[in-house]
Amino acid sequence: MTDERPAAEESPPEAAAAPARRRDAARSRELLLRAALELFAERGFDRTTTREIGERAGVDPALIARYFGGKTQLYIATMHEELGAALPADLLDTERLRGLLTRVTRRGPGPVFRSAVLPHDDPGVQEAARVQLHRRLVTPLREHLVEAGADRPQLRAELAAAAFTGIVLARGGNAFGELAAADPEELVDLIHPLLGALLPEEPAE
Repeated sequence: MTDERPAAEESPPEAAAAPARRRDAARSRELLLRAALELFAERGFDRTTTREIGERAGVDPALIARYFGGKTQLYIATMHEELGAALPADLLDTERLRGLLTRVTRRGPGPVFRSAVLPHDDPGVQEAARVQLHRRLVTPLREHLVEAGADRPQLRAELAAAAFTGIVLARGGNAFGELAAADPEELVDLIHPLLGALLPEEPAE
């Protein structure tokens, strides 16, 4: 008697390969983004080549154009990564200050911080940096200062962001040995009171 039960259907090879390709693409994209963030922080935009990014990532540099559109678009993508996807970094909040300082210490100051003091030749890149800097650092501070009743909250917020940016960039140089070597926890205890001075004084009772 012939067994007429239908044979189990097998997934076409293309269907099985599709998720693997997506995983590989996502992994390659992440490797390129990590490598670019490191190299842009170390050398800046102009001195970093796509070939070097691909070599550090262990990925074909031609994939930069496929996944990001080009070196400039990859640079902008690193800005979104630099400050993290967590809550905006209100520098007057001790825990958020600690988290941002620890992250920047681990990775080094990236494109957003560098673009704050070294304007970029590409207007699109510079505007992207400005937007990220204000969205992630200045605006949360301004909102905090508005709630505290501070006068000129935008100016105060920009002063705080500029001071923090200077500290972050100086830690990566050779001019301030103690600052560069200091533990982030120690710095939080020193930076927070400095930035807190931008808050309005409590009325005397």
